[in-house]
Amino acid sequence: MSRIEPLRSEEIADPELRELIERCERLGVPDALFPQILARVPDYAKAILRAMLMSHESGNVDHRLKEIVRVQLARFAGDRYFSELRSKRARAAGLDEATVDAGSGDYDDDPRFTEAEKLALRYADQMYLDPGKVDAAFYDELKKHYSEAQIMELGAFIALHYGMQVFMRTLDAAPLAKR
Repeated sequence: MSRIEPLRSEEIADPELRELIERCERLGVPDALFPQILARVPDYAKAILRAMLMSHESGNVDHRLKEIVRVQLARFAGDRYFSELRSKRARAAGLDEATVDAGSGDYDDDPRFTEAEKLALRYADQMYLDPGKVDAAFYDELKKHYSEAQIMELGAFIALHYGMQVFMRTLDAAPLAKR
């Protein structure tokens, strides 16, 4: 149960919002719960869902890496809703649960990750755990592995998803499959 109840599917009349919710369900992140809660304010819901879907469906950063980052951030936020959801696209691309878990652990010593991936994971954790370390030297290091567009993609992904995860934590929601 969530502290704010989701609208039932039949209560959502906006066809664009219904289509966005269907796209989210096909991806698996989020499931229908999050968009049905947001549906209480349809214009906001559509903007947020478009951004979330874009962050997953497009860009030039590997989707599996973004999924690992997304779960890492959800765990930092203490949000069980987003931390328990998994992208169907990332799973289809070969991402396994052990690698997801490793991204939230001691990834610096884990041979599963390239130096570039370790840096992206550090970017995510430092943005929230110690943002003072994300300085000019850190960005110079990122630029050795990523284009500036990819750095902006990662930064926007981190900010958007962490914010939504903190919000969902306050609602004490669980994924629909766990309800």
